[in-house]
Amino acid sequence: MAIEQFEPEFEIDPGDVVIGPARADRRTKDLVKRLCPGDIAVIDHADIDRVAAENLIRAAPSAVVNAATSFTGRYPHVGPLLIAEAGIPLVDDVGPEILDLIDEGEEIRLVGNDLWRGDAFLAAGQRQEAGDLARRMIRARADMGAELEAFAVNTLEWIRREAKLTFEPLVLPPIRADFRGRHALVVVRGHDYRSDLGALRPYIREFQPVLVAVDGGADALLEVGLRPDIIIGDFDSVSEEALACGADLVHHVHPDGRAPGREELMRFGVSYVEFVAEGTSEDVAMLLSAEAGAELIVAVGTHASMVEFLDKGRAGMASTFLTRLRLGPLLVDAKGVNRLYETRLRTRDLALLIGAAVLAMLVVTVVSEPLHVFLSGLWVVIRDGWLRIADTVAG
Repeated sequence: MAIEQFEPEFEIDPGDVVIGPARADRRTKDLVKRLCPGDIAVIDHADIDRVAAENLIRAAPSAVVNAATSFTGRYPHVGPLLIAEAGIPLVDDVGPEILDLIDEGEEIRLVGNDLWRGDAFLAAGQRQEAGDLARRMIRARADMGAELEAFAVNTLEWIRREAKLTFEPLVLPPIRADFRGRHALVVVRGHDYRSDLGALRPYIREFQPVLVAVDGGADALLEVGLRPDIIIGDFDSVSEEALACGADLVHHVHPDGRAPGREELMRFGVSYVEFVAEGTSEDVAMLLSAEAGAELIVAVGTHASMVEFLDKGRAGMASTFLTRLRLGPLLVDAKGVNRLYETRLRTRDLALLIGAAVLAMLVVTVVSEPLHVFLSGLWVVIRDGWLRIADTVAG
């Protein structure tokens, strides 16, 4: 993309100008690790999913510039709408070349739909407004049949090619955690993971489940003061603190030999074991828990709804569907467990309990003659004591 030198021939509302240091990355989950409030996030993320949007919003950039289309209309995902409703300018379709034109940390400015570096024009895009995105979501929801059909075709193709791998016995790696007769809590840093972990505190205290973290789920556990027993995945989003927390590190390796993330583990110089299984890392974490003897698997932040399946945008999500078939009733979602273990004693209930106790004491006081005599005597003692003190002070 050639960089042109010119100024716009129309007046720009100062409210439409955003200036800040650029942070650019083709992987949104890597970008948010270094994104600071006031930065301009430059991404290449078609159909921004909910988790990516929430992470961007949490980082509080002054604007998000997307080389791709944030909402293609294939299915009704809420990511772009959340960004727009948070008041963060979202500009789409500036082209993939933009990530090669921008240097990390350099000051750029967004003028309306146009991106500039000093006097150099870099790219033009399309501003996404919350109202328009909401209307497009409604249309996408109505037209979702074609996407569901494509998902079903993909799942059937996966069954034809990989069903044997999905349902055959697995060879477990050597791990210290003992799952036999215990629950397993599998934590993925996905939708609602923070609120789910907070709500599950009573359950975790009572059952002491084996804590299985999938990649960044390890940091999610550490955030709430819990140490994972096992960290499993390709380790592309795990902090050094999590790697050093003392958990068993299990590297997910595919049957065809693919082992993404092995270089990261070798770079950190940590000890790990390998677990060969097909599917996504969250699938493999559940399969390991089941094969190791867990009597119940509770999932936090994993993909449960059809939109969450489609959010991942990968053929391997069919394996997630099959994994859930394999686990059957062994797997439950955190929200279901939360409803079973939510605290019953609310503030209002406590206030009513105290009020009832005070009322009962008043009733007993009114009707009890011995208590009347006791209180009258106590009052005389207190009164005489105060009179003696007063006389002493006066004398």
